[in-house]
Amino acid sequence: MPPDGADPGPDAAEPGPDRAEPGPGGADRGPAGKLVTMREAVARLVSPGARLACGLALEAAIPFAFTHEVIRQDRRGLHLVGPIADAVFDQLIGAGCVATVEAAWVGNVTTGSGYCFRRAVEHGRPAPLTVRQHTNLTISLALQAQASGVGFLPTRTALGSAIASDHDGFQPIACPFTGAPLLAVRAVAPDVAVAHVQRADRHGNAQAWGNLGVTLEALGAARAVVVVAEELVDTATIRAAPWHTLVPGALVTAVVHEPGGTHPAPLQGVRGHDAAAYRGLRPGECDRGGLPGLARALGARRR
Repeated sequence: MPPDGADPGPDAAEPGPDRAEPGPGGADRGPAGKLVTMREAVARLVSPGARLACGLALEAAIPFAFTHEVIRQDRRGLHLVGPIADAVFDQLIGAGCVATVEAAWVGNVTTGSGYCFRRAVEHGRPAPLTVRQHTNLTISLALQAQASGVGFLPTRTALGSAIASDHDGFQPIACPFTGAPLLAVRAVAPDVAVAHVQRADRHGNAQAWGNLGVTLEALGAARAVVVVAEELVDTATIRAAPWHTLVPGALVTAVVHEPGGTHPAPLQGVRGHDAAAYRGLRPGECDRGGLPGLARALGARRR
């Protein structure tokens, strides 16, 4: 359960058909709300070549179950967006699903190196990979720019570094008021953003606590939002603690109930980091179908 004692503030609004955005099937699905299976969410929202934002809370709340379903459905040519992307990016790359990575870091949070990522960059296996480098701050600014409806946001970070000249997402500019040098960070618009949360109702009102990373920025920037919930609750539970609400149902496209869906990553108040599982991602097993435990996970989650 979340921590208590905060000011409850105003009640969360009760979702309804006149408020909710259409779900993947084009409506709020009546009594089911926006609740779909993982298979349905990926099939309807993640198209080949889609720009997918995930792993948004840094080392926590990584949506492994969602990305495993992406691999199972063999979605190819994806453009991944994230901050210090966890092993889900490495697995997606090893499965041949990724054409472009736009992130601050790709690897394994326990052992360090992302072996599939390195193999793709150095040898083009299993497919050539384009890398668009960011810092955690610049990817946050890129997503926030899109969420704010502007083409870029300015910053001083990364000026003078190699990152600022890495790709066309950065442009040196002068401050219009002082003339000081700044770096413009181009807006990034994900087609789909995925967040695993502690709880949500069937209408998509989602609550999360702990480190959020760039989750808020990505959900605001994305054209479609998928909430993966550890616990499915009624709206009264959401209304009782509105200060924990991460995103209202009106901005959510689909809700998936998937307990355990972040393992081996931690989820605040639910489970810890499984270092042994991360250590199992060994350098020689990065080809499609050879990731340790991945075939087993894919078979276990056919829902």
